[in-house]
Amino acid sequence: MKRSGLITTKIGMTRLYDDGGVAHPVTVLSVGDCTVIGNRTMEKNGYVANVLGMREAKAKHVAKPQAVAAEKAGVKPYRKVVEFRVSDDCVIPMGTQLSAAHFIAGQFVDVQATSKGKGFQGAMKRHNFGGKEASHGVLKAHRSIGGTGMREWPGRVLKGKKMAGQMGNETVTVQNLKVFGIDEVENLIFVEGAVPGANGTFVLVSDAVKKEQKDLPVPTKMKVEQSAEQPAAEPEAETVAE
Repeated sequence: MKRSGLITTKIGMTRLYDDGGVAHPVTVLSVGDCTVIGNRTMEKNGYVANVLGMREAKAKHVAKPQAVAAEKAGVKPYRKVVEFRVSDDCVIPMGTQLSAAHFIAGQFVDVQATSKGKGFQGAMKRHNFGGKEASHGVLKAHRSIGGTGMREWPGRVLKGKKMAGQMGNETVTVQNLKVFGIDEVENLIFVEGAVPGANGTFVLVSDAVKKEQKDLPVPTKMKVEQSAEQPAAEPEAETVAE
């Protein structure tokens, strides 16, 4: 069984307390208007997946290919569109709006986001180099990386050498973070620990691939299940009829 993930946005970090009074640092993720806007099938596409969109936008504010694809599919364009490959029993009907109840407290998830960009940084900050000595003849080169040259062979600097350069602003995945809890009313997920990216960044959340998960809603906790409580309103309709 492979369930779909969710598109969320990072709100920030805070602390929550468990029943024993122990504080836990958590990252708050908002599910928002995450909606299933399409499906991929084995017959048509060669694989099975749910297509999710988040943050509804005007057609002029998204890339033209996305706007045309949304128009052909008969759905509204979204700023963020992601495919989650799933098993056959975890296909979610198109148009379903997902909620934080897709996950349960205590389970483990993997999160993926774009890390904060740090700009051009030296090797000490970028790769945790120790730097040179503070004295003994070192002059104005205390934070440099030292020699990078080779001997006669190969006589060049090998590709991949750790040097100064662009730091951050790359896709980062953090595995096995625990879901401390959820807030169905505000549609929030509280994940223990830090999540990559700045506040407001799109974060992809899915079931942890290295942890065995049990008692998860399959394919998700849909709002259709909640409508099962609606028959309680039928007697009111009969009373009005009388």
